[in-house]
Amino acid sequence: MRLGSHISIRHGYLQAAKTATAIGAGCFQYFPKNPRGLTLKSFDAGDGAACADYCREKDLLSVGHSPYPSNLAAEPSKLRDAIVASLINDLEIAECCGSEGIVVHFGKSKSKDPLEGYRYIIDTLNAILSGWKGRAKLLIENQAGEGTAMGTTFEELVQIRSLTDYPDKIGFCLDTCHAYASGLWNGKNWPELVERAGELGYFDHLVVVHLNDSVYPSGARKDRHANFGKGRIGEEAMLEFLMSPPIRRVPVILETAAGPDHTHKGEIRYILDKAAGFRSAVWS
Repeated sequence: MRLGSHISIRHGYLQAAKTATAIGAGCFQYFPKNPRGLTLKSFDAGDGAACADYCREKDLLSVGHSPYPSNLAAEPSKLRDAIVASLINDLEIAECCGSEGIVVHFGKSKSKDPLEGYRYIIDTLNAILSGWKGRAKLLIENQAGEGTAMGTTFEELVQIRSLTDYPDKIGFCLDTCHAYASGLWNGKNWPELVERAGELGYFDHLVVVHLNDSVYPSGARKDRHANFGKGRIGEEAMLEFLMSPPIRRVPVILETAAGPDHTHKGEIRYILDKAAGFRSAVWS
């Protein structure tokens, strides 16, 4: 299992990668720039290249996460133009750092017509990717259902990708807390979801997982992360999830509260130890 956590780039991209190694991670996630705004970042390409070289040397994978205001479903406006430019900037940074891609939430629409929101997402994705020639992909993340039911199902994610002009430049990020909060996953139906997602081809394009327990029950539509096994999903259900064949092959990122040492070192070690001794009743 390739397990890691979200890490600050306060001291640069290379140092973030070195921190990941120091805490025993096999992968990590980072914000390419300030997560609370869409201002473009003039980044240190030398630092990014050094990060990429280090990750290749250490067999370390990384993904970036777009700033919170990045809304793929924004209607045509100056704001959407800024979102498009910001996500292209994120992709450029991810490419320089040798990352797999940039995670971006599915998007929320204010339109009374649900189909209009989906059209906006497709248009935004096309605008971002029309001139993109890099290896890094946009990784669309499933949503928790807060404020809108958009982006909570495998069917939506797969369909949106297929309807864009550039599906090969798009992958997926699966967030466990979001899946649980939305009601997609109830902690017991993962084998059925594996079958459904497999039939849809979702797992063929799954690039990264966010491993978060949930403070609230399944279907509550509240996105509040809890540490591994400390929430409503529980340790056994999360281990069954981790042991499933489609999940074993992708990097898994913790987006939970750090430990007493201000890192996820203890939680990473705990999960790896538990997974090593876990005997699944479902997966061979």
